[in-house]
Amino acid sequence: MEKRKKRFGDRYDGYRVRSLSPMTYVAPFIMKTRNDSSNLFSGSVELGRIDNYIKKKRREDGLVGFGFLHVIIAAYVRLISQKPAMNRFIAGQRIYQHGEDITVCMMVKKSMELNAQESAIKVVFKPTDTADDVYRKMDEAIEEARQEGDSNLFDVVAKIINYMPALLIRAFISFVSFLDYFGLMPKIIHKASPFHCSMFVTNLGSLGIPPIYHHLYNFGTCPVFLAFGAKRTALEVQKDGSVEKHRYVDFTVVSDERITDGHYYANAFKQLDWILRHPDVLDEEPEQIITDVD
Repeated sequence: MEKRKKRFGDRYDGYRVRSLSPMTYVAPFIMKTRNDSSNLFSGSVELGRIDNYIKKKRREDGLVGFGFLHVIIAAYVRLISQKPAMNRFIAGQRIYQHGEDITVCMMVKKSMELNAQESAIKVVFKPTDTADDVYRKMDEAIEEARQEGDSNLFDVVAKIINYMPALLIRAFISFVSFLDYFGLMPKIIHKASPFHCSMFVTNLGSLGIPPIYHHLYNFGTCPVFLAFGAKRTALEVQKDGSVEKHRYVDFTVVSDERITDGHYYANAFKQLDWILRHPDVLDEEPEQIITDVD
């Protein structure tokens, strides 16, 4: 994939999308924040093929900790390679494309104790990444976050900010938000911030509960928040009158409606569903990478 050249009006973290309909450019001035423009979507994934795929990755490929988390992130990375508008964001009331990088953020507990400290991981993927690439990058980031002490950049920056008086923190965040509006926020803060990403994901299945509809953050550039819950079993009556047991995972998506239109979103969720029903496609790089409009 040829790297896009920066032009006047682009940001260091994104490219300005310039060829959309006039109404698309007006929308961010009407719906000024992500909470103003949040759409809620829910879906379910039947686990028959996915369970077999996970077993294969663990036994044959040696990916011992491979699980549904890796599958759904790999599926979303693959989705963006084919539906790049899902990787757009709003900043300064303008529409941008994150570009070649697909950044996924997630909160990680350092242990499963109730009051254990949390840390944020921020993992950068490429549109060509396979399920194996996702597994390797995610596990490296999770292992680093679970180390003792301030093991990653987010921990270090958060600790420094925490030493400030409350009023100074408020002024600092306001100033940083002002700089981010114009694409001038220091890159070190952008690198540490889990709020600047392509997608935020949370695994509530590890807590044994269904997924919630998690709000989007007004600070940052994250256009999508995906949550998935615990596995559940359903008894379903077949056409011949027999009853079969099926296992599902429910997931929810909260998205910024300003980045694209409803027709595009609908097709994107249909394609995500297809990928999850055919997880073997994640073992190979996509045949082609679709680039966003100019």
